[in-house]
Amino acid sequence: MNKRSLIAIPLVVGFIASVAWLWLSPSGISQAPDIKLTITDGSIIDLKELQGNPVLVTFWATSCVGCVREMPHLIALYDELSDDGLEIIGIAMPYDPPNQVVKMISEREIPYPIAIDIEGNAMVAFGDVLVTPTSFLIAPDGTITKHTIGEMDMNELRDSIISMLPNQNTVTDLSLISTPSS
Repeated sequence: MNKRSLIAIPLVVGFIASVAWLWLSPSGISQAPDIKLTITDGSIIDLKELQGNPVLVTFWATSCVGCVREMPHLIALYDELSDDGLEIIGIAMPYDPPNQVVKMISEREIPYPIAIDIEGNAMVAFGDVLVTPTSFLIAPDGTITKHTIGEMDMNELRDSIISMLPNQNTVTDLSLISTPSS
């Protein structure tokens, strides 16, 4: 290989990666959209009515390995912090067959609400989400404080959520409590 090839290859790869990132990443929205979501049980959640609490909205698909890998962590996070005010809403992508979504909810015993975005309205409202998992952490005032494409860092997410809860000084993880030395 000559010197030109050694210089050109990284530039081409970098350019392709940049274009792919811009194509696949949702546009930067800063406020939670004013949308209503239809949950699998038929109820409706109005995202605006959840203001006052931290809300994690996560787009996922039954065929998404990373989404399925995150589920136990999201369930644990919901079990730990929902009584303190955390809301989690999963949104299944439009291409996901509703019967498969409902089956996964049942099999994995997902306790938080799951919306099926059949027409893609939520996907568009959140800036044209194309990749799963894609998640948005919404602060109690409705601003989007964290936008993640791919799997989330659960410890960082938990810390961010705890800082938004009304009683943020409560330690709910007993392993974090130190015992006095004798």
